[in-house]
Amino acid sequence: MASVVSGTELMVRMGELATSAVVGEVLVTIGLGSCVGVALVDARRPIVGLAHVMLPESTGDADGHPVAKFADRGVPALAHAVTALGASRLEAVIVGGAQMFSFGGTDGANIGARNEAAVREQLDRLGIPIRAAATGGRKGRTVRVHVQGARVTVREVAGVEQELYGRGTL
Repeated sequence: MASVVSGTELMVRMGELATSAVVGEVLVTIGLGSCVGVALVDARRPIVGLAHVMLPESTGDADGHPVAKFADRGVPALAHAVTALGASRLEAVIVGGAQMFSFGGTDGANIGARNEAAVREQLDRLGIPIRAAATGGRKGRTVRVHVQGARVTVREVAGVEQELYGRGTL
């Protein structure tokens, strides 16, 4: 799943997901380009999760791949993992889905937009509202999900960190 970066930060790499209910911990995904970071937070309790989704769908061949690699498997798996910790009122924040490369003007190659659409579809199917998003564009992003206050922050490459979502200190 996730590995410790420094102190209380847990790194969530491509295709991975992580959850936490430990106040002071922060789940982090760096370098989100066309991938989508899906943060789930409990609207009332200090329980959060983060998945680093790489592709829209598994097309039935998901064996041997990390669970969160595909939106159609990763989003439901993240929701299950967070509810297993006791979360009951989930809200989502999504980050990433950029178009990092141009392929002769064809939108079919825009994996970032396809990833975002697939993540949105899965969240809708699960009845989880999206409360904030920083998606699209052409820059990579880093997302941090803080257990305390259920804060979600984002920083674009060469930018400053900004809060996308937060409900205050618990």
